[in-house]
Amino acid sequence: MFGFSLTKEQKMVKASFAEVVRDIVAPNAHDMDENREIPAEYLEKAWELGACVAAVPGEFGGDGMEYSPMLNAIVLEELAAGDMAFAVAAMLPSVFINPVLEMGTDSQKKKYLPGSCGEKYQSSTAAVCEPRLDFDAMSLAATATKKNGSYILNGAKCFVPKAASAPNILVAAQLDDKPQLFIVKAGTPGLEVGQREKNIGLYALDTYEISLKDCQIPAENRLGGEEGCNYARFIQKGRAAVAALAAGECRASFEQARDYAKKRVQFGEPIAYRQSVAFMIAEMAYEVDCIRLLAWKAASALEVGRDATRDAYLAKIYAGETAMKVCDYGVQVLGGHGYIRDYPQERRYRNSRGVATWEGLATV
Repeated sequence: MFGFSLTKEQKMVKASFAEVVRDIVAPNAHDMDENREIPAEYLEKAWELGACVAAVPGEFGGDGMEYSPMLNAIVLEELAAGDMAFAVAAMLPSVFINPVLEMGTDSQKKKYLPGSCGEKYQSSTAAVCEPRLDFDAMSLAATATKKNGSYILNGAKCFVPKAASAPNILVAAQLDDKPQLFIVKAGTPGLEVGQREKNIGLYALDTYEISLKDCQIPAENRLGGEEGCNYARFIQKGRAAVAALAAGECRASFEQARDYAKKRVQFGEPIAYRQSVAFMIAEMAYEVDCIRLLAWKAASALEVGRDATRDAYLAKIYAGETAMKVCDYGVQVLGGHGYIRDYPQERRYRNSRGVATWEGLATV
């Protein structure tokens, strides 16, 4: 459950990731965005902190700690305060590891977790979003058909992070009347990874469209085996994660706007003294707290095993609507500087636009 103060463990983890953000992410976020690439050594630094494998039992290469969506939400916010693209990339392995750990069969855990929890960062990923205007994560156009002891997958996906380098992709597809998750290994015939997408934000994160054309996978690659998985919980965890990412992005935008307004002098006084600016900064402050608390409420429900359909949906919807406003205010407070690519407010504004769209990019 979440409270209004962090536990000792949560404070320690938050501080560890804040150090990575301060020393590595924030100073290099602009270059990563401009170069459209996150250096592997930066991802290794985040991987070494072990957040992605903390809850994985030792027999599979993890730390065997208690699984905590709340702690994951705190980590996602902290990383996103440095750079949202880096946050998604750094925690991307969890999008594959956590569902396999929580919903996979014993054989799936033995087969996939050790390889995903090694000493080096490995970017297994998930494919949920679809390139259509009426996309609904709970009613998918991609299909799975059982045939002769296998599943045949057909459909298209978009916004799939690191699909070109991922050894495994967790694909969401409609099986009869309900969506399910399927493990598709890289190189499977019928799986095609397209060109890198050109998105409005997250420049440093490589995302791709993928197509599945009569892609045949073994029946044992259905997550959870014949009984399947709790797909709704997978979506709930992803929506809480997106809200946590938005909280971090908006927090960074607010903090820079606040500090800038205190230092920027116009007409003989800091612009923070101007009512119009002060009101924007105040609104940014409470909106950041609102996004965070909604994310925490959803993560808390997930942590105790409750259905979080409503909480996760509200968190993501509110974050999607509010992140754009907060980051727009950040641009306005900086004036002309907010519109220049050399300043992070411009990047945050672009990144915030995708919050309402994403499904399956992160998980708590």
